Amino acid sequence: MASGRTRLFKALSDGTRLKIVEILLKGERCACELPKMVGKAQPTVSLQLKKLVKAGVLKCRKDGAKSIYRVSEPNVKKMLELVG
Repeated sequence: MASGRTRLFKALSDGTRLKIVEILLKGERCACELPKMVGKAQPTVSLQLKKLVKAGVLKCRKDGAKSIYRVSEPNVKKMLELVG
């Protein structure tokens, strides 16, 4: 089983996932907003969101038919600040 640090680095090693996390560090967003913000197709963004949730980086909540995502891993912001 991967350590917490390994899991976190692996989750952030993809450019699309990193962009999603950077957006969500500014506040939660509906999944429907992210494809345009990231510049990727909806299926691609959905797959990456699933991976980030599975890794424990994001949390998802439902608001009616909408899926709202937020960063749940407190160390993500610190990590990104360190690498600039």
